[in-house]
Amino acid sequence: MSKRVVVLGPPGAGKGTQCMLLAAARGLLHLSTGDLLRAEVAAGSSLGQQVKAVLDRGDLVSDDLVLAIVRHRLSLHQGGWLLDGFPRNSTQAAMLDDLLADLKQPLQVALQLQVPEEELVARLLSRGRSDDNEAVVRKRLQIYVRQTEPINAHYQGRGLLQCVDGLGSVEEVATRICNSLDECAPSEETMC
Repeated sequence: MSKRVVVLGPPGAGKGTQCMLLAAARGLLHLSTGDLLRAEVAAGSSLGQQVKAVLDRGDLVSDDLVLAIVRHRLSLHQGGWLLDGFPRNSTQAAMLDDLLADLKQPLQVALQLQVPEEELVARLLSRGRSDDNEAVVRKRLQIYVRQTEPINAHYQGRGLLQCVDGLGSVEEVATRICNSLDECAPSEETMC
């Protein structure tokens, strides 16, 4: 399988876990934007130095800088890939569309992991992070609904959106994802 996939879903949906499993099972490049940013900083590359300067100031890394890093990694890779953590809003989705068209690597699937809010809250609180309390978790989920969820309409309008139930064991969800990706085209069952 050499699919090019954007993996979407709220915090706690299991995107990172499922991307790692799918990448290993299908031989796909897993691009997590957080990991990419950290790797560029660690490598001391020109892009990494720019990222470090932004982070040292306490600012958010700009869309253009994230896109430059994604461009660099995808330009070096000709097989299938999973993009996890980007895009996070409609502007980034449009920028990614342009980038992928320029690289002649059009997106094939936007995979949305769906998990009910109460389950997401329970999952996020069970991680035991010191900065995660219920109010903080619910605020993060509200930000996701406001900023990131509208991307679904962008990809649904292009016929690329496939939704997968994110409830169940890691293995059950992984099986649903693989089945969804093997269908090639969204079916009534996988549409949101």
